[in-house]
Amino acid sequence: MAYKTDDVFSFAAFDPTRLTESLRDFAEKGTTQSREAFAKMKVAAEEATKTVETTMQTAQAGSVEFGLKAIEAMRTNAEMSLSHLEALMGVKSVAELIELQTGFVRKQAEVTVEQAKAMQEAARKIAEEVTKPGKEAAEKVMTTFKAA
Repeated sequence: MAYKTDDVFSFAAFDPTRLTESLRDFAEKGTTQSREAFAKMKVAAEEATKTVETTMQTAQAGSVEFGLKAIEAMRTNAEMSLSHLEALMGVKSVAELIELQTGFVRKQAEVTVEQAKAMQEAARKIAEEVTKPGKEAAEKVMTTFKAA
């Protein structure tokens, strides 16, 4: 039985330097790809952090604004009620009482509707401002995916 050197599976055909080079190239490509992926993830994480910070700051400012509007509405309602009580103290007849009470209820209903509209508008504005950074970040990501 003769030993053939042209056999592909024979020991003579095996070149360890080629295997080492192939493994080295594979490892270098993997390292490069890992570094690139890490850099992209780091940038994405930093952008996400900025987006969250902006959103939280906007939400905080919006909640303060909404709270101030609620306090203003309560103050207006309290002042109207106190003024009405003072007017009730000077009532001379039942007819005057009914007229005063009817006017107060009508005025209170009008003010309540206006306050509700103001609160609704403030809530809408706050919601838009809070969601704006997230929307912009999502649009940026989507354009990145479309470009790729």
